[in-house]
Amino acid sequence: MANTKQQRKRVRTAQRQRLENLRYKSAIRTHFRRLKDSITAGDSETAAQTATKLTSAIDKAAARNAIHSNNAARKKSRVARLLSRLS
Repeated sequence: MANTKQQRKRVRTAQRQRLENLRYKSAIRTHFRRLKDSITAGDSETAAQTATKLTSAIDKAAARNAIHSNNAARKKSRVARLLSRLS
């Protein structure tokens, strides 16, 4: 348990940061699901738009250190591989 005022503040800020990181990760998973759905449906236009949003979300998460940069690179590689499978 936090004993000092500063420790209590750090607990609060860490909790906010955890929630923010969770939002980034959840958004990435949602975009991945939408990308896979549009690819299986054969809708290349929607897939391209979703891939652009997904790549942007991955870059933002990596810039904010919500995910590791290697993790971001691996996810972006998966996006490119999925898009190449469509065409």
